[in-house]
Amino acid sequence: MTDVYIPPKKWIYEEGNGGKFAGINRPTAGARVNKELPIGDHELQLYSLATPNGQKVTILLEELIELGLDADYDAYLIDISQAEQFQSGFVDINPNSKIPALLDKNNGQPIKLFESGSILVYLAEKFKKFIPNELNSKTQMYNWLFWQVGSAPYLGGGFGHFYAYAPEKFKYPIDRFTMETKRQLDLLDKHLSSHQFFAGKEYSIADMAIFPWYGLLTKGLLYDAAEFLSVSEYKNVIRWTDELLQRPAVKRGLMVNRSWGDENSQVRERHHSHDFDGKEYII
Repeated sequence: MTDVYIPPKKWIYEEGNGGKFAGINRPTAGARVNKELPIGDHELQLYSLATPNGQKVTILLEELIELGLDADYDAYLIDISQAEQFQSGFVDINPNSKIPALLDKNNGQPIKLFESGSILVYLAEKFKKFIPNELNSKTQMYNWLFWQVGSAPYLGGGFGHFYAYAPEKFKYPIDRFTMETKRQLDLLDKHLSSHQFFAGKEYSIADMAIFPWYGLLTKGLLYDAAEFLSVSEYKNVIRWTDELLQRPAVKRGLMVNRSWGDENSQVRERHHSHDFDGKEYII
């Protein structure tokens, strides 16, 4: 049995306290280095990484472009393992120092955006796409979008951290967050048993938000945990995931700012549709 941890009366930060990201995590906010961000030619400038939160936004942008809308964008890779999210230029857009961050030049009146859910709503409203018009469907879309924003930290910061990234494996937190992750998957599976998409029959930004987390989890692409979580049980989530993976824009969105895996599935920076030439998303 391990020693029982008794919290001190006052917590004191210890640098490098273990874990994959221990070298960059600190209990303070703000810029650490003075460095400006690159700026491309398009109105929309994205600074991100192909984690689930980053992929939400690139999927939406590619879906808008697929419709023929003027949503072209420059996407620059922010390497969070190298603390690039703490550069002054990035912090100026997102004081919370998390990817993704978006700058809309907005014809000379720049708009700075952070938090993936906020960016999804902004772009969907700006281009008037992927938000249902009918009130009930729109309400269900927002219900599920905000569900994802509130629930995914249990999957990522909870299950993912203790199962995949913590310096030691501890049964209690792994059991606790595994139970919650499976409860969430069961919730999604039950909903999708009677709905094609999360807002009903209409594909929306709620699907784009949930998919990179829970859809890709069922494909074994998060934390190498598919067998551990018995994801094959969630057949409706798998059906929905497979349907989204047939969409060309989804495949493109998954590749943008990707810096790992098969090189043929990586578009580390995106500036033009030709950047996808010869590329193919491979699970």
